Amino acid sequence: MQDLSDFLSPVDVSRINEDNEYTDGQFAKHISIYETEIPDINEADIVLIGVGERRGTGLMAMATDAADQIRKQFYALHYWHTDIKIADWGNIKSGALLNDTYAALQMVLAEVLKKGKTAVILGGTHDLTLAQCNAYRPIDKIIETTCIDALIDLRGDSMLRADNFLLEMLTGEPNIVRHYNHVGFQSYYVHPRLLETLDKLRFDCYRVGIVKEMMEEMEPVFRNSDAVSFDISAIKNSDAPANQKVPNGLNGEEACTLAQYAGMSTHLSTFGVYGYHPEQDVNDITAQQIAQMIWYFIDGKNKLKNEPPLMDLSAFKEYHTIFAEVETLFLQNKRTGRWWMQLPDKKFIACTKKDYQIASMNEMPERWLRAQERLV
Repeated sequence: MQDLSDFLSPVDVSRINEDNEYTDGQFAKHISIYETEIPDINEADIVLIGVGERRGTGLMAMATDAADQIRKQFYALHYWHTDIKIADWGNIKSGALLNDTYAALQMVLAEVLKKGKTAVILGGTHDLTLAQCNAYRPIDKIIETTCIDALIDLRGDSMLRADNFLLEMLTGEPNIVRHYNHVGFQSYYVHPRLLETLDKLRFDCYRVGIVKEMMEEMEPVFRNSDAVSFDISAIKNSDAPANQKVPNGLNGEEACTLAQYAGMSTHLSTFGVYGYHPEQDVNDITAQQIAQMIWYFIDGKNKLKNEPPLMDLSAFKEYHTIFAEVETLFLQNKRTGRWWMQLPDKKFIACTKKDYQIASMNEMPERWLRAQERLV
C-alpha cells in the first residue's frame, strides 16, 4: 500500500475545539483520529475523510476548512451507536491541479474500499463525486450511484467541472456506472429535454416534490446504491444557510432521513456530503445540519448491522404473487419490515410494500418494470 501520508494531512483537534472539553459521551472521545499517525481501520466500520477542494466551481482559492468546521460540530455530538467503530483519516491534501486532488481522493478512497470499509467524505464541491465513483475502478466494481441535488450537473455549455461532471461520470470509458438515480431535483432549474435523455437511458430522477410527498418510496433507491453523493443545494436555504444557490428544497429532517436511508443500504460503501462553504454559513447552522446528517447515517449503519442477510430466508415472510402472467416472490424482513422483490433472473431488488400491493392487484410495479428495462 502506498504511504497515505503523501495524500492526507492530520486533524488539528486543538484548533477544532480550543476549549478541549469533550466529555466521554461525545464522538471526539470514541473516534480514532489521525493526529500524529494514520489510524489502522481493520476494526473500523466507517472512515471519515475531509476534503476542501473547490476549484471545480471556478473559485481560485484551492481549499477551505469546510471539513474541520463540520468536524467541530460532529465531534461534539453524542455517541449512541457503540457497535459502529469510526476512524478519521484527516484531510486530503490539495494538489497543484484540480485533477491532482481528484487523484489523491480516488487513491485514498480505493484503499478504504479494498479493506471493505465505508468512507464518508466531508466538504469540497460536488464535482468530487467524480473521484468518489472512480475509486471503484481499481477494484473493478460496477456501481449504482445516487446523487441528491437541486440541479442536475450535466451542463455541457459550462466549462466548470462542478456544472458538468456528470457527463464524464456517466459516459466515461470504461463505464462503471450501471445505474444512476437523481433525487430532489427542482424542475425550474432543469431543461425538460435533459430529463427525457436521462429517462431514455433508463436512469431514475425524482423531483423534490415527489421526494417530500413519498419519502418512504425513496428508501429502496438508497438500498440499491453503492455510492451516494449529497449536495447541500438540495436543502432549503433556511435550514442550510450556506446553500446560496436555491431558496427552496428539502428541510433538515428530510435530509437526515435520506442520510439514514443511505446508511441502511446493504450495498453502500461511499457517502459524500458536498457544497459546504463555511464563509457563507450563518451561526454554523449548515455545519450542524451536516453533522446531524452524518449522525443519522451512522444510525442507519447501526440498524443495518441488526438486519439478517437475504440468504437467511427464515428471517423473512414470503409472498408469492402473479401479475401480468409473471410469477414473482416478495420478501419482507420480519425484524425491520423492509421489502424485496424478485426479478425473472431470480435476483432480488429493494422495493416497498406499495410495490407488493400493486402486484397483488395484477398490475406491474414501475420499479419492477424499470429494473427489467435496464436488463434489456
